[in-house]
Amino acid sequence: MALSYPTQPGDIDRLIADDHAIVERQFQHLEAGRGDRRALADRIGFELSLHAFAEETVLYPLWLDLGMEGANRDARNEHHGMKELLTALDSTEPGEADFERALTGLMALVRHHVAGEEGEELPAFRSRVGPERMAELGRRFIAAKRQAPPAPHPNAPDSGGITEQAAAALAKPLDESRAAASGKRKRLLTDASGLLDPQAQAVVDAYAALEPLPLETLTPGLAREQPGPGAAIRRAMEAKGIIGPEPVGSVEELRIPDAAGGDQTLRVYTPADPPAGPLPVVMWIHGGGWVLFDTDTYDASCRGLANRAGAIVVSPDYRRAPEAPFPASHDDVLTAYRWTVANASRFGGDPERIGIGGESVGGAMAPATAMQLAAAGEPVPRAQVCVYPLTTVEQYGESMEDAADGRPLSRALLSWMMTHAFEGRPDAVEDPRVDLLGLPPDRLAVMPPTLVITAERDVLRDQGEEFARRLRSAGVPTTLTRYDGVMHEFFGASAVLDKAGRAQRQAAEHFTRAFAGSRRGVGWGE
Repeated sequence: MALSYPTQPGDIDRLIADDHAIVERQFQHLEAGRGDRRALADRIGFELSLHAFAEETVLYPLWLDLGMEGANRDARNEHHGMKELLTALDSTEPGEADFERALTGLMALVRHHVAGEEGEELPAFRSRVGPERMAELGRRFIAAKRQAPPAPHPNAPDSGGITEQAAAALAKPLDESRAAASGKRKRLLTDASGLLDPQAQAVVDAYAALEPLPLETLTPGLAREQPGPGAAIRRAMEAKGIIGPEPVGSVEELRIPDAAGGDQTLRVYTPADPPAGPLPVVMWIHGGGWVLFDTDTYDASCRGLANRAGAIVVSPDYRRAPEAPFPASHDDVLTAYRWTVANASRFGGDPERIGIGGESVGGAMAPATAMQLAAAGEPVPRAQVCVYPLTTVEQYGESMEDAADGRPLSRALLSWMMTHAFEGRPDAVEDPRVDLLGLPPDRLAVMPPTLVITAERDVLRDQGEEFARRLRSAGVPTTLTRYDGVMHEFFGASAVLDKAGRAQRQAAEHFTRAFAGSRRGVGWGE
């Protein structure tokens, strides 16, 4: 099942459907006999426990107010049945008859529940409440997950009132303590699908070993305090006895203007063995959904590109939402790019040979910057590299289903990021700087030669690949490469992941060909 009507990021019904998609994909792994059955069952229990509590405290009380008594009664009964089956799964082991019976019953019950909720109750709820309230209810839904116990409690009250919330407050710390002591917490945070190659799995396991809190339930401030992709790479390196970070010639931080009359940091990397003369420059834009992460998180990517491309890499630490909502990040990146063109000679760069790229939303802000430069009559970069870019806020393509449960970026975390990124600016989702798939061919045609890199196990895979196809159709020399068996955020892990090293070399070669050729290049594309 899937929602049959459009939603906006942060709408409660979209958040609910995200949870459904994550659990359904876990069921499919179990049915296919792949992955770690214990870890898959544990994560299903975790996801459904948070989801049920949030629905019972935010959604179902409103159903009663709206005259949806039958839907409320049926949903609560189904939730109770799920909790009993999850308790049975938690107390048995894969392969045991009771475990397998409980799993079969749970899959049937959840799928029935989802079909009714997405096909009937949620559309009816939206029509009665109105789409305008969906975002506010979505914020309440996320906040409720933050208070939820991470394990099922069939005998706890589920009225959605003060009693239920008090019971959750008592159960939550005990559940968390048990999960940490048993090792379950680490199992919840990894990718148990069996679809990653061994090196990629080791990186995701290293992330899980750091035991971050689930980002999609936190406030932005608390989420930023959790370990990120960079920390996972360092942990994986330590496990292999690899000393880091990768040496470069120098790293310097400059204070340059931002777009709001203040300033921002521009980190400047020079390669370890630079050739003589002014060096080409690559602006590399970090990801994090416009909300999380910073230049430290993507330090390994910048070091690798500087050495492999023999170029100076500059990375702006732009303002982030929700403190600085859209379009602050985009405006800061554009300002940083213009500053770099005007001041490249100050740090040994060649202003005539500048490329641009980035990862995740950074891979989206790169073409958005090129588009704005062209619209202003300014030269576009020589080349651009878009690594698993977010090119639409629509839940585009099959990857939204087959990678819904991916780590470190799940479908729920993606919606969480966009909820905060566009808070107070619902019109932003239609802005051409965000909706790159909505750009007409004539606006795409101004882009420089482009390399798009996607990861197989990534919710953004299909929208990135569609962006590459549309660039090609618009006449832009474009190369598209999908790296199988790897996840979102793999690009910076070249120290421990061979495919990341290949991706970095491919990106570096794309830039160096452009720096050696004419503005539009010769011999580009596949």
